[in-house]
Amino acid sequence: MDVVKEIIQNSALGPLSNGLKGLVLSLFASIVGALLTMLVVLLKYGPQMSIQYGY
Repeated sequence: MDVVKEIIQNSALGPLSNGLKGLVLSLFASIVGALLTMLVVLLKYGPQMSIQYGY
């Protein structure tokens, strides 16, 4: 946990208030969670999908 705190202090989030740090970190966590969910869905249902490229 100390490593995470040190990384946050040395990043661009360092001078921000704790509320904004929490907001930025929760936004990042939600984006990562959505990406992982999309990866799982793609791996699970990928062979059944028909993806077409074109105009």
